[in-house]
Amino acid sequence: MSTVFTVNDMTCNHCASVITKAVKDVDANARVEIAVADKRVVIDSAFPAQDFSEAIADAGYTPVAA
Repeated sequence: MSTVFTVNDMTCNHCASVITKAVKDVDANARVEIAVADKRVVIDSAFPAQDFSEAIADAGYTPVAA
């Protein structure tokens, strides 16, 4: 299952790496695709979207379901 977030406060590759780590802390096997220019995070995982939303928020970003 794919979960897509728009993260408007993600501005650089460092932001992307922090978000990737937050996602992997929830599900180490998740596939994460990040497009910094589009401010889009796509996560392929069986875990609930809410778990990833909370993890990204705890990392200091503002995910919005897309």
